[in-house]
Amino acid sequence: MSAVDSSATASPEAPPAQTGTGLPRPVWLLGWVSLFTDAATEAVYPLLPFFLTRVLGAGIVSLGIIEGAAEAANSLLKVASGYWSDRIHVKKPVVVAGYALSSVVRPFIGLVGNWPQLLLIRFVDRIGKGIRGAPRDAMLASWARPEIRGRVFGFHRAMDNSGAVLGPVLAGLFLLAVPGAYRTLFGLTIIPGAIAVAILVALPESPRAAAPPAAAPPPGLSVAAIRRAMPRDLKVFLLILALFTLGNSTDAFLLLRLTDVEGSPLYVLLFWALFNLVKAALSTYGGALSDRVDRRWVIGGGWFLYAVVYLGFARSVTTSALTGWFLLYGVYYAFTEGAERALIADLAPADLRGTVFGLYNAVLGIGALVASVVFGLIWTLVGAPVAFTLGAVLALISSGLLVTVRMPRASVATRYN
Repeated sequence: MSAVDSSATASPEAPPAQTGTGLPRPVWLLGWVSLFTDAATEAVYPLLPFFLTRVLGAGIVSLGIIEGAAEAANSLLKVASGYWSDRIHVKKPVVVAGYALSSVVRPFIGLVGNWPQLLLIRFVDRIGKGIRGAPRDAMLASWARPEIRGRVFGFHRAMDNSGAVLGPVLAGLFLLAVPGAYRTLFGLTIIPGAIAVAILVALPESPRAAAPPAAAPPPGLSVAAIRRAMPRDLKVFLLILALFTLGNSTDAFLLLRLTDVEGSPLYVLLFWALFNLVKAALSTYGGALSDRVDRRWVIGGGWFLYAVVYLGFARSVTTSALTGWFLLYGVYYAFTEGAERALIADLAPADLRGTVFGLYNAVLGIGALVASVVFGLIWTLVGAPVAFTLGAVLALISSGLLVTVRMPRASVATRYN
């Protein structure tokens, strides 16, 4: 099947036998990989704003540059890795390489002495994420029947978020036992990273790669051919998503706001763990909900919650209020992360899933870079309330567009009820 004549819902893959939970075994394996990887990542991430501004003495704009550039590199590489994995019909080696690179480089954050060095480490770490992201999502799509795609992606996000609960909790306990030992903590993240890579050994290839077509692979598609192969509704969704991401700056700014109000990074670790607990508890439900109703309404509702949270951060100045808004922010993630990926899988031609997931992540990353730098500048020049309000306004506009613009193919999930 060529990319040009593929149906948005065509699924030539034959998903492997499912477990008693109704999910294929490879989905569980990738879930555990994400859990351990995120445990390592999230033991570091909530401490970075404090480490950067208080230990390294850098400014708020540098935080936006570091996180924006790191996420942009991550997302742009997903385009290349997704396209390449589609071309060679092999995804597992690409996924393993991405996880391994991040696991090796992340502990070196403990050795940095200034913010440009931190930028370099975060940049390489996100390169690893960029290499693995699109091929991994394409593998997940190939292992799931269309009627449970939302549940599969939601479950994967739940496992990822469970690691994001475990990491900050262990980091907080470590810092209670060894106060101020941030650099040692960063070095110890190599342990869960190594476990994640070891689990990947048992991961099978995706069904399409395990049984490649007898004919020679088609020549590489040009950018114009890929654009023609993409359904109109997919292009419309990516455009609306791009508008939303212009107001979707790095979560590090929310953590910095909490740190400024609370004054202690240990409490921020607790807030981050609770935030990810909300995500972990609701992500499978949010993804499964998008299997039963139009996915756009689930995503649009999540974007509306995002706007409410950002308005709350703009107006609130107490720890209790900001904590409440931050936990609601976890609900936004739970209702959008799995549903967005399931919608992409619905709309993308089967032969171009890796490429399209790469494009999806590129939109997220480029938007994050622009949004984070602009957010940091506005915070510095005008103040945090104005920066948060701008993000809320863009989210409200995007939510309204998503649920009102006519996109017939985006309702494909309702066929399976």
